[in-house]
Amino acid sequence: MNDRIRHLLDQMSALEEELRVAVHEQEASALFQIKGKRVEFEESIRQAHLRLKSGFFHWLLTYRPQNLITGPIIYAMIVPLAILDVFVSFYQATCFPIYGIAKASRADYIVYDRQQLEYLNFIEKFHCTYCAYGNGLIAYVAEIVARTEEYFCPIKHARKIRGTHAHYARFLDYGDAADYETRLEQFRVGLGAKK
Repeated sequence: MNDRIRHLLDQMSALEEELRVAVHEQEASALFQIKGKRVEFEESIRQAHLRLKSGFFHWLLTYRPQNLITGPIIYAMIVPLAILDVFVSFYQATCFPIYGIAKASRADYIVYDRQQLEYLNFIEKFHCTYCAYGNGLIAYVAEIVARTEEYFCPIKHARKIRGTHAHYARFLDYGDAADYETRLEQFRVGLGAKK
């Protein structure tokens, strides 16, 4: 990797950290506090949320019919998602220690906190739980697969691809065979320290 690309990657990392800090500061001023796994709003905000909550029958009458019709198709996806979850978690639990790869924390990707929003009714909270699980699971799986790719084949593709993971930018250039085995081992050693 040339110095310009390394410099740009370092700048991106610094900007991502700056963005995380700014988002956290904004959240801190959003009139709620995180206490363990609970999110607590100021009482006046909580009361305002309760007043905005839509009752079940009102929600049902105003809900889009196409959403109700397609609901069973959407929720049937829980079966392949749960199977994927079991298999990927088993793979990580058994293989990552053998390879010396630090495990991805499931709790960093699958977060259930929208249920604490008082303005959502129980159906909306159920939808949010499903979405948090599905999207969190896909991100968790993507991280496990990314760490696996970094261990076995940290080489960029010749063609430009969409949707690369955070590890990809540091991969070896396509066709750059100089000291490949040595650099591959450096990637593998570095994976044990990642969290």
